[in-house]
Amino acid sequence: MKKILIFAMTGLTVLSCKKAPVMSYPETRKEAVVDTFYGTPVEDPYRWLEDDNSEETAQWVERQNEVTFTYLNGLPGRDTIKARLTALMDYPKISAPFKRAGKYFFGKNDGLQNQSVIYMSESLHGDARILLDPNTLSDDGTIALSGMEITPDGKYMIYMISKSGSDWNEIFVKNIETGEILPDHIKWVKFSSTSWYDGGFFYSCYNAPEAGNELSKANENHLVKYHKLGTDPATDPLIASDPEHPKRNMGAGLTRDKRFMFLYKTESTSGNSLAFKEMNKKDGPFIPLMESFEHDFNIIDNIDDQLLVLTNYKAPNYRILKIDSRNPQEEFWTELVPEKEQVLRSANLAGGKLVLNYLKDAFTHIEICHYDGSLDYEFPLPGIGTTGGLSGDKDDPEAFYTFSSYNTPGEVYRYDFSTKESALHFRPEVKFNPDDFQVEQVFYTSKDGTKIPMFLFYKKGMVKNGGNPVLLYGYGGFNVSQTPQFSVSRFFFAENGGILAVANLRGGGEYGESWHKAGTKLQKQNVFDDFIAAAEYLINNKYTSSRKLAIQGGSNGGLLVGAVANQRPELFKVALPAVGVMDMLRYHKFTIGWAWATDYGTPEESEEMFNYLLTYSPYHSMKPGIKYPATLVTTADHDDRVVPSHSFKFISRLQEYNTGKLPVLIRIETKAGHGAGKPTAKVIDEQTDIWAFTFHHLGITL
Repeated sequence: MKKILIFAMTGLTVLSCKKAPVMSYPETRKEAVVDTFYGTPVEDPYRWLEDDNSEETAQWVERQNEVTFTYLNGLPGRDTIKARLTALMDYPKISAPFKRAGKYFFGKNDGLQNQSVIYMSESLHGDARILLDPNTLSDDGTIALSGMEITPDGKYMIYMISKSGSDWNEIFVKNIETGEILPDHIKWVKFSSTSWYDGGFFYSCYNAPEAGNELSKANENHLVKYHKLGTDPATDPLIASDPEHPKRNMGAGLTRDKRFMFLYKTESTSGNSLAFKEMNKKDGPFIPLMESFEHDFNIIDNIDDQLLVLTNYKAPNYRILKIDSRNPQEEFWTELVPEKEQVLRSANLAGGKLVLNYLKDAFTHIEICHYDGSLDYEFPLPGIGTTGGLSGDKDDPEAFYTFSSYNTPGEVYRYDFSTKESALHFRPEVKFNPDDFQVEQVFYTSKDGTKIPMFLFYKKGMVKNGGNPVLLYGYGGFNVSQTPQFSVSRFFFAENGGILAVANLRGGGEYGESWHKAGTKLQKQNVFDDFIAAAEYLINNKYTSSRKLAIQGGSNGGLLVGAVANQRPELFKVALPAVGVMDMLRYHKFTIGWAWATDYGTPEESEEMFNYLLTYSPYHSMKPGIKYPATLVTTADHDDRVVPSHSFKFISRLQEYNTGKLPVLIRIETKAGHGAGKPTAKVIDEQTDIWAFTFHHLGITL
């Protein structure tokens, strides 16, 4: 968005008292915009806020931020909150190392650096040198590393950067030996990785968008291209496109031995077609393995002529197929690892073994198998938590993995396949004692009788007296699983006597594709019912009360918070929807929104779907004359995933309809996007405001 600034100004009509501030909101102009669906008129009086280039929208943002920051800056304990969050954030963090050409590569943040720095070392414990420091790319840390690949010979680093949190990426190439940044520079890259091959790399991109529409125009006609180092990117040959189906994304990848290339196409956030070709047959066609988009097909790697594919085809909890590249028809497929009760989240080849990463009641369980799929042994982990699996080369006995939980910041372990032993490689020094806190998992019953798991994290000694402040977090969509992860801000809440509750709602991937589908389209209300049932469980079991209950979610989780706050406003004291999908009748008209239709449906799909969306769409399901929870909406001007107009329109109507004394505000960040790559300084500022707001309304004093 253009010309948007954040001001913290005085002289506004904001009258504060200890119990209930009385807010005076900026007046938001309404216009007579009406859409008609199947004969039903739907008003959209704030449609003009969708124009992110207009001066009027920019001025509206300034006025809203003016009110919001004046209010937030006056909250008690704000300076104390910021100081403690800064102290908690100030600890070293590193990623799991990986090897290329005998050298080790890893990311490291000393503590408060805005962006992590990429290092290279000749040996595991040798001196490391900086390979790329994204903090030098901008004065304010708003340029972030969004992807990288080290070539197999260790000579080049291909890296992507994102500016101000946008999904748009730019590709650069660095000569690792000389430190030179090569002239190869590619723009308008989106939803892409890179795959090195024969002195160049494959990547995905779009044609350059029209000036002024970069952050809102629908992303269509995805392309796969190949760039040879030293050539003009404008001449990069086209590898794949699908002009007859502009709303498809695609990407290319290679097996590690570079023998096979595979081409994915997607129409949504789940399900893909898959084709492959042998690279020694340069003019050979792609051979389809699956042409529909109903299921997930992901190439793990190859073992000689055999392709290993992770899929939920005829297996909602996923299985592994072995497909002979010489006879790739389905009748010749064989099942290498059958489906189990647990969800097979990912798989990879490392140390001469097949490493399987399962979810068992939403936390990680790892099995090590032989290449024939038979179990060798179960891999022990430090506790209930999350790991991304063992990363290593196919035939190298050395591998690395990270482990994290609610009270455990990312630890890094080295694993030796030859001895079957793990050794701690890195444990961050933190300013708290993890043993003072407890992780618990409970199961509760949703409205229709479904059992839902929920993680609870709190300080030991917590008493169920019905008066504990609780932050209930949820997502519930797009097959995304909520697993135990460390978060400074969540830990800060628990440190101050709060209980963090993370509900594993339907719509996620915790129990496979059937769990996901149970929270999509005409079953989306299940997600909201699951979340409401979680709140009722916490209240009925004396963890908390409605006066002490805050709810939080981002993106699809922002939709969740907006919907349940509308449906049960009396149940919650604080609502914290972040970068939410709030207009369910128009979400698919912006950037990549069309890809979400398999989870949400669209009003054009059918009259039944239109009516269903209308019942829960946060922007449309709000009612005048209701006392809504204290609400702090957060969004950002460069969010081109869920465009900020969702939040703009939602808060405008909420400020119009709310008759309660609790404030309903919006915080609009500048030079930031959907969340990825946000600099540490902005993270601390945003979290300070969120917790000052939440603590004040939950009655937490410092």
